[in-house]
Amino acid sequence: MKKIALWGVLLFFCMGTALGQEMNVASYNIRLKTTADVGNLWDDRKDALTDLIKYHEFEIFGVQEAFIEQLQDMEVRLPNFGYVGVGRDDGAQKGEHSAVFYNKKRFTVIKSGTFWLSATDTEKPNKGWDAALPRVCTWGVFKDKKSGKQFIFMNTHFDHIGKEARRESAKLIMMKAKELAKGLPLILTGDFNVNENDEAYFTLANSGFVQDVYTLSPLVYAPNSSFNGWGKSLKKAERIDHIFITKPFKVLKYGILTDTYMSKFPSDHFPVAVTLRW
Repeated sequence: MKKIALWGVLLFFCMGTALGQEMNVASYNIRLKTTADVGNLWDDRKDALTDLIKYHEFEIFGVQEAFIEQLQDMEVRLPNFGYVGVGRDDGAQKGEHSAVFYNKKRFTVIKSGTFWLSATDTEKPNKGWDAALPRVCTWGVFKDKKSGKQFIFMNTHFDHIGKEARRESAKLIMMKAKELAKGLPLILTGDFNVNENDEAYFTLANSGFVQDVYTLSPLVYAPNSSFNGWGKSLKKAERIDHIFITKPFKVLKYGILTDTYMSKFPSDHFPVAVTLRW
C-alpha cells in the first residue's frame, strides 16, 4: 500500500510539473478607440473583450492598436495583469501601443523596452521607409515563477500601407530578436498586416530562427480569417495575425477564437491563441 501511495504522489507531482510548463499565449488586435465605429464603440465592447481573455485563460499576450485609455480599462477588468509598452507617437502615452500584457501571479518582468520600426532611428518616434504611420515593437524579458525559466516576448504591428516598410520591418525584427534574446527562448506576436503568402511573412517563417506556431501545431482551429472587419470582411482562410516561436517551445494547440456577443464582435480582429509547452 505504501508503494502504491508513493507512486500516486509521484504521478500527481509529474502531472503538476507538466502543467506548470504550459502557458497560454495570444495576439490580439483590439481595435483602437474611435467614435467612427458606430455600433462597435469601445465602451460597448470592452467588457466582452476582457471576458473573452479571462475565459480562455490568456496568461501572456500582445495587443495592437491600444490607446492608453484602453490599456487602463483592460487593467481594471484584468486585475491580475500588468503590461509593458509605450505609445508610438511620443514614446510615452500618446498614440497606439503594441503592449504586452502578462499575468503578474505567474510572470515577473526582468526588463523591457520598445523600438521603432525604422531604418534611421529605432530609439525615437519616426516613420520608417514608406510607412504611413510610426510603427513599434515592444519587448520584455519575463521570468516564469512556476519554473524559474526566462524567455523574451516581442509584440509588433506592421504598417498597413508601406510594402517596403513591412518587408524591412520583418528583417529588422529578426535582427533585433537575435540581439535581444541572447540565447533565451523567444515568442513573437503581432498584427503583421500580411498573410501567409507574403514576402514579409516568409522572411520570418523561413528565417531558420523563428517558426510559425500554425505550421507546428498538431491541433489547429482556424474556421476563418483572423481579420473580420466587424463581420464584413470574413474570408474562408487568411491569417494576418501571427505568432512565432523558437525552440525549445512546443506547440500543443492553435486557434483563431471566433467568440461573439449578441451577434457582435469584440474587435475587428479575432484573437489568435496558442498553448505552448516548454
